[in-house]
Order: sequence, then structure tokens, then C-alpha cells
Amino acid sequence: MATRTSRKLPSIAGTLSMAIQISISLTSSSFAQTSASIDWPQFRGVGASGKGNVKGLPLSWSDDRGIAWKTPMPGPGASSPIVLGNRIFITCHSGYADGSKNAGDQTQLKRHVLSLNLADGKILWDTAVAAELPEQERIREDHGYASSTPVADAERVYTFFGKSGVFALDHQGKELWRTKVGSTLNGWGSASSPVLYKDWVIVNASIESESLVALDKKTGREVWRAGGIKESWHAPAIVTTPEGKTEIVVAMFRKLAAFDPEKGQPLWHADTGINWYMCPTPLVEAGIVYAIGGRNPNGALAVRSGGRGDVTSTHVVWKLNKGSNVPSPILHEGHLYFAHENLGIVYCVNAKSGELVYEERLQPSPGQIYASPVLVDGRIFYIGRGGRAGVVAAKPAFEKLAENTLEGNRGVFNSSPAVGGNRLLLRSNRALYAIGGN
Repeated sequence: MATRTSRKLPSIAGTLSMAIQISISLTSSSFAQTSASIDWPQFRGVGASGKGNVKGLPLSWSDDRGIAWKTPMPGPGASSPIVLGNRIFITCHSGYADGSKNAGDQTQLKRHVLSLNLADGKILWDTAVAAELPEQERIREDHGYASSTPVADAERVYTFFGKSGVFALDHQGKELWRTKVGSTLNGWGSASSPVLYKDWVIVNASIESESLVALDKKTGREVWRAGGIKESWHAPAIVTTPEGKTEIVVAMFRKLAAFDPEKGQPLWHADTGINWYMCPTPLVEAGIVYAIGGRNPNGALAVRSGGRGDVTSTHVVWKLNKGSNVPSPILHEGHLYFAHENLGIVYCVNAKSGELVYEERLQPSPGQIYASPVLVDGRIFYIGRGGRAGVVAAKPAFEKLAENTLEGNRGVFNSSPAVGGNRLLLRSNRALYAIGGN
């Protein structure tokens, strides 16, 4: 077993016991009231919707204004921050291919799980785990070795480090268990984020073993495994059917597929017509699954859940030849919003009919967009890889509201934003930023 080191800062030794609680009192009562009741516990927040139910986030910011705090990270990463009460959890990697000119020695590669104070950005603990080797010598597009976003509940934080396995830590940073779900490597690295269902952690291990795996939250014991998950890079989607039943849906090469969350048995599948690996996480509303993906051409489709077997001819509501290869969409008031990963174009689609409402180019261009957008207070935030953000009104008529830049638009922002209390959390390879909410 790989060794683990845990570094705790002496200044917080007396407060760590309080960290187990979801809500912790802060020095600023107004900030505590705003943040304690709203969590962002997994990739894209509650229900993976990408929507934050707060008001007061700033419309504009830069490197020298609008920033509540900025915390340097021990290393790079593409994972997103998550928030539980007044605690932020995030991952990164160090020791190898960390952005320096010399990649270094792979035996020094470590993954880090960190906890930060939402109020001031101070690092409360940093637990590092050594990688199971060998890993890829290089990951394409510099996505790095910490791309999966953690998920948390009131007792534990769960994170996925590909070949090295799935890890559970308590809220003090102590490792509780680790479980391998496969050993296969890929030039794009490992990226899918785990989700929680009842007492289980659900992991899309398409890259590691072409499997969807359910693990017991308390022990890490494997509960079930479903095979045939090919070229899928996203967090599993938890779907409630119109009949009130639950399904787990995964988008993969050429198809959408649903599984029974209790036993992992296949339920239905639909041909997407997208002959490409799938990165964006599907969205779900009123029993309809919305998925986008592909590259040259892109595609989007809506499928009714609750079917059995091949439902391509019976449950596909609509298809559209517009989509995106990397960022996930937003669903808001009957419309689907998303950005093309390379063209700097944003789209609005009628979610009921699949009709393209608008297709507009952001100016100035944000460059490539790998981060999934977030919607807060009627505004959609699209973050470019360099650090330029376009803010667009969340309505079916294109209106650009603002354009903001961090790190001179020369940073590396592969991580999707999160919302913590009344703050927007943006993460680059250098630092984690809290925008607004003083």
C-alpha cells in the first residue's frame, strides 16, 4: 500500500474537531448565514445542475479587484472545488509534471486532498497519497494527475485518482479506506468524478476497467460492477424517472445507457449518433436526460428515462447537430445553454423541442473552454482556459453582461467553477480564488 502523509497546520489544532460538523460559525455572521445553508458537495453542485441558489455575486472582477482571497495550491490540478458548510475540499498533484521545466522523477508523484476555510481561504489540512506506478509519463493537453472532483457528505470526503484508486477521508484528513477499480491507463489521464447514491459511492471507471462501479461508503467494499462502459469521461448522472424510480445514466461512445442503481443491471440504451468519446456530464430534469458531446461534428439529444432495452426509436425526444466536446451544459427555465470548447461560441437550445434559439460568439474570445459553466442569479459564467470569463444573461436572447480576466489570460483554468456561500470559486493551476462576498 502506498504511504500517506498528512500535514496539519498548528494554528488550527484546536478547531479540527469542529470541522466534522457541516456548519461552523465564522467571525462574520452575515457570511456564515449565507454560506452555512448552501452546499456545493460534488462536481457541478447539488444534482450536478451547475446552478447556485444565491445572490450578490459580482458581475466583474480582475487580479486586483473583486477577490475576497487567493490561496496558492501545492500543485496543479483540473478538479473542481466542492463546498460543505464552511469547508472547501479540493485536489491537486505534486512532485512530477507539476509545470516546471523538468518533469522530475515519477516516483515522487503525489496526489493531495486539501481542506480550506471558506471564509478566508486558509488551508486547514493537506493529506497526500503516493501514486501507484507506473503512471503515464505525460497526460495530453496538460490535464495532469488530479482531474476528478471529490464528493462529500457529513462524514467523509471521497475522491478518485484513477489507477491509484478511490479514497475516503474523514473531515480531519485521515484516510479511512482505499479501493482499486481498475488499472488501465490512457493518454488523456483519468477524469470522471464520483457521485453518491444512498450508502454507495458510484464511480465511472470507464478508463480504468470499462466499468461502472458501486462501493460501500463506509468500507470501500465493491457492491456491484457493470461492464461495457467505453470511452466515457464524466460523472454518472442520477436520474429520477417520471414513475419515481431511480436510474444511473452514463454517456459513452455512440450511446446513452441507464443502469439499476441497486444491482448495476442494464435498463435501457439509446443510440446518440455521436461517434466520439463523451466528456460532458448529462443533465436531468422531469425525467428527461440531456446529453451533449462529440467533435466535428458535435451533437446534442434528449431522451426520456424509464424505458427498457433499445429505446432509440421510442424515447429519443430530439437530436441536434450542435454540442461541445468538453464543458457540460446548463438547463434553466426550459432552455439548454452550453459553450463550444474551441470556437468561443455559446448556444441556447429549446429543451422541449431541440430548436436552436441562438448561436453567438463571445467577444473578445475566451479561447478554449474546458470548464463547465455555472449559473448564479440569472447569469451564466463561461470560463476560458487562460482565465478570461464571459458573463451572459440566462435568458433565450443573447446578452453579454461582462468580461473578466485573471492571471493576465495566461493562466491554466481547466477546472469548473463552484459556488461557496456568496462567493464564486475559480481554480487555476496556480491558485484557488474566491470572487466577491467580503
